[in-house]
This record gives sequence, C-alpha cells and structure tokens, in this order.
Amino acid sequence: MTVRVVLFDYGSGNLRSAERALARAGAEVEVTSAYGPSMDSDGFVVPGVGAFASCMAGLSALRGPEIIGARLAGGRPVLGICVGHQVLFEHGVEHGVRTEGCGEWPGTVEGLQATVLPHIGWNTVKAPAGSAMFEGVEGERFYFVHSYGVRRWELVTDGHTRAPLVTWAQHEHDLFVAAVENGPLWATQFHPEKSGDAGAEVLLNWVQQL
Repeated sequence: MTVRVVLFDYGSGNLRSAERALARAGAEVEVTSAYGPSMDSDGFVVPGVGAFASCMAGLSALRGPEIIGARLAGGRPVLGICVGHQVLFEHGVEHGVRTEGCGEWPGTVEGLQATVLPHIGWNTVKAPAGSAMFEGVEGERFYFVHSYGVRRWELVTDGHTRAPLVTWAQHEHDLFVAAVENGPLWATQFHPEKSGDAGAEVLLNWVQQL
C-alpha cells in the first residue's frame, strides 16, 4: 500500500533533500502548499530553516497552524523538522523579540547557552525507553544546525493520559529537546534527512507507522 506524504512548501526548509529522504523511506512525496492534499495525505511534514518568526509568518500565511491542528485533532500524523519542530511550541524568542508559535506544546524556543554557536555537527541523543522514533538507532549520532532550542520541557500530564516521549541532547553544558513523540505528532530538532543511515532509519520508522 502506498503511503502518501505531503512535504509542506511554505517558503522555508531544505525541501529537496527531505523529499529524497522520505522517498527512500518508501513514501510517495508531494511538495505543496495546497490545503486539500495537506489535509488528505497519510503524513504531513513541516520542514524549517532560518528564524522562528519568519517561519511562523510563512506558515501562517498558508494556514499551516490550522492544518497542523486539524490533522492532530483527527489523529493524523505530523512530523516537524528543525525549525518545523520549534514552531510547534508556544513561543520563540530571538533577539529579544517574542513570537507566538503553533502552541501544540507549552514551552519557549530560546538561545542555547554555549560559547560556540551555532551548534553545527553530529551529536548523540538520549532517547527514552519505548521510543518508536529511535528504534534500532538509539546509540547513533544525528546532524544538528541551530542556535536556538527548547531548554525546558513544560508539559505536565495528569497521569491519565500517556506522556509524550522526550529525547534530549547536549551542546557543551546545555541540554535541549532533540525530539518529541506525542501520539500522531513527532518532531526532531536535528535533520534526519542529513543524518546518514541513522536519520534514514528515523524517517523509515515514521513512514512505517503512518
């Protein structure tokens, strides 16, 4: 059975490498900003490169937050990558400017506390037990390019619903959220499409659960 995935083209993101990587994972990929295919596809990918505010502006202009919210309300999978991961949180703060995000999770994207920025290169991650995203690649390294991240996980669950699985990574002495698995909503701060075989496995794990 063919799995159809929309890679959302809202003016930000490394679309071609992500398109190729998703196709290698077995998906039929459509790069589009159209509302209908975005809602109807089996999977919906939100890429992102650049500033939080500009990504949110581009996303909002094309009803991106509405699409994400409607898909998740119906239990339909969404994957955020890099800034596409960041915009899923409530707010982003860059250069003193606070921008509203999609608000799927509480929390703020802020500057990493490190002497060397941006954080560019390969890092291991600390995935929680039971992670479907990192199945088979728990000890591998992934490729990061960013100066901002979520340094505190703020979602509090009541014990009656399953808590999201949060994966952490470290740059110098600063911890940040590297990935989240929350039912149909997955997101990665790293670039799986640029992370070699390990990143290909992460995308394959996502495609296979669509």
